Amino acid sequence: MAVEADVLSELRRLRTRIPLLAGSLAASADGLVLAQDLPDAETEGLAALTAAALGVAHRMVDTARRGEFCELLVRGTDGYVATYAAGPSAVLTLLADDRANVGRLHLEGRRSGARIAALVAAEADSDAGVRRPRRALPDDPPPLADPGRALGTLPLRIPQQSRHWLRPEAGN
Repeated sequence: MAVEADVLSELRRLRTRIPLLAGSLAASADGLVLAQDLPDAETEGLAALTAAALGVAHRMVDTARRGEFCELLVRGTDGYVATYAAGPSAVLTLLADDRANVGRLHLEGRRSGARIAALVAAEADSDAGVRRPRRALPDDPPPLADPGRALGTLPLRIPQQSRHWLRPEAGN
């Protein structure tokens, strides 16, 4: 399948975007490996455990009535294992060092999960013979709320002056 090459390319790009990423794995919800960029881990075992954790996470979210599963983060003494939904039939697992920026891990993991979901969905549509116009993959971040403001600047807000700090005049 051509989707494996595209998913592997996404996993390799992900490694360049997250500095302390130790490896990544994309698998089906059944635990079958789609693509992997893991230097020294048991790929099939990790994919099977990811599928099991995904099942438990789905049940936990359903039982707690917290909507749809989005992500799962496990922290160990030597780092993080983060799992992200990649559509209804795939999952993305990232392994990161303990010094990794977790915010960056979440940001890039969510974006890559969305890209992998789009790739898997496009492959499923082509296998089923469905002809749909090709959608753009979610490559770019969403547009800024205020395009006139430079990136990284805070909005200008002037706080209201408190009347408590004013001293009453002696003559009043």
